[in-house]
Amino acid sequence: MQFKHAIIALRSVILALLFVPLIAAAQNYPNHTIKIIAPFPAGGTSDLLSRIIAQRLGDALGQTIIVENKPGANGTIGFEAAAKAPADGYTLLLATSSIVLNNPFLYKKLPYDWFKDFSPISMVGTASQVLVINPSSPIPIKTINDLVSFAKANPGQINYGAGAKGNTAQLTSEKFKTVAGIDVAHIPYKGNGQATAALVAGEVQFVFSDMAPAIPFISSKKLTPLAVTSLQRSISLPDVPTMVELGFPGFEAVVWWALVAQKGVPEPIIQKINATLEKVMSSPDVKESYFKLGVTPLYSAPAKVNEITRKDLKAAGDQIKKLNIPKE
Repeated sequence: MQFKHAIIALRSVILALLFVPLIAAAQNYPNHTIKIIAPFPAGGTSDLLSRIIAQRLGDALGQTIIVENKPGANGTIGFEAAAKAPADGYTLLLATSSIVLNNPFLYKKLPYDWFKDFSPISMVGTASQVLVINPSSPIPIKTINDLVSFAKANPGQINYGAGAKGNTAQLTSEKFKTVAGIDVAHIPYKGNGQATAALVAGEVQFVFSDMAPAIPFISSKKLTPLAVTSLQRSISLPDVPTMVELGFPGFEAVVWWALVAQKGVPEPIIQKINATLEKVMSSPDVKESYFKLGVTPLYSAPAKVNEITRKDLKAAGDQIKKLNIPKE
């Protein structure tokens, strides 16, 4: 019996000794600059959210946080760079659902594995999209019914702008194309911000835009909002009806963002960032900054990120299958 107690005591000592460096790592973290990788171009929602988080989280942690844009291949380049970074808590990734949920069904092989390569920290935001048109367009479109009627009467003559194949805006547009029974073409851009700017320039006829790039153009009357893609109206655009209200039952397309680190980052560091984010996300200035972008701030326990991911993956796969988008 004494021997058994001695073994238990020895195990406790070993576990304590192993945990000491982890505690020290969290206590000393951060002691130099942190980087957040934004896997989309500058100016888009992911980029703007990354900069809000970098500023506020950096202030709260007492350390500089920089944002590094790594766009390309529907976010794959940024995700791969983050996955291969040292697991020390100094390279974070602002992940968006358009990459997490869609890429596994769009690419035969990915250079990263969401569940194996990343440690979730917290959900940080969610938003709907807004269907916008250019009021200066020579095509007589003022309502969503006008858009559908013109597209049906002129098949192949309407183009929509969106990011690369698999981007949430592109999938939302293809879903609209299917349920409305219209023939419209995808004009790809580097990101949704660029697609929205292209709509202002008259290059395309409609865009399911992220809120962030669209709201300034809506405010200046350069774009007209027709509908939002959430089931409830947006607090940022309360006068704009939902797709459901306009006769498209169950039509919903929302995007979420989560902050993650590499698998293997010490748990005390993950918990320290998470606890700091809880304070950051509840602050009035962050709520105001998010509101201007049409985004709702979120905070969650780390485990909630993968719980939401697993729940949403099936729906994403089913949608891509219905749209008959082949894997590359």
